[in-house]
Amino acid sequence: MIPLTRHGWREMLIGTLVLVLTAWGLEIVWWPLALLVLPVFIWLIAFFRDPHRPIPTEQHVMVSPADGVVSDIGEVDEPLLGGRAIRVGIFLSVFNVHVNRAPCDGRVVAINYKKGKFVNAMRHGEASTDNESNTIVLAEPRGGLPVAVVKQIVGLIARRIICTVRVGDTLERGQRFGMIKFGSRTELTIPLRLKPQIRVAIGQKVHGGMDVIAILGEPIHTTEPAARDAEEFEPIVGRETPA
Repeated sequence: MIPLTRHGWREMLIGTLVLVLTAWGLEIVWWPLALLVLPVFIWLIAFFRDPHRPIPTEQHVMVSPADGVVSDIGEVDEPLLGGRAIRVGIFLSVFNVHVNRAPCDGRVVAINYKKGKFVNAMRHGEASTDNESNTIVLAEPRGGLPVAVVKQIVGLIARRIICTVRVGDTLERGQRFGMIKFGSRTELTIPLRLKPQIRVAIGQKVHGGMDVIAILGEPIHTTEPAARDAEEFEPIVGRETPA
């Protein structure tokens, strides 16, 4: 059985009810028409899948924060990281797993939510700057230097960002920290001072928590274990955008 994220129970219950009523109405017209709702039901359940992933254990790597296709790679000025950095953008279609995972071990030092537009996430430049988003800054567990920024960005269809961590929480590489519902974009930004060597290319498919995005020339120093898995929290903290 495929594991499902708890963040989708409401949508799955409401969607199933709507599909059952639709199938009942179509059956009245002609019973084979009721089968048309089956692919939609399968997609609905598959969207909220949350498969287990083997997480790389090497200290000097950063993994993908999301499933999807690498849409852009480039250097940017990132004040949250103290200067120049390299950003990898990942486009998530409605067929990808939408659970977000931590790219590395780190302590959450800032979470910034920003209201915005719902531009198609495939237009990565405009979507990155103008769309509704949630930005999480990770620092070394003890040193305090920022080591990564993960940005959850809504798309044309996406209308809800879920973030299950608070400032002060410590995450392990590959640990779940939220999701974006229905098509979106996720960005990973790494400071150049860590000497990241990007190991993906534009157009490449990646899997959150499993595929290596970058190898660091300057490893992140981690001496504290993660406090807990964000998926084990019962309350969902942070902001959920309106449906």
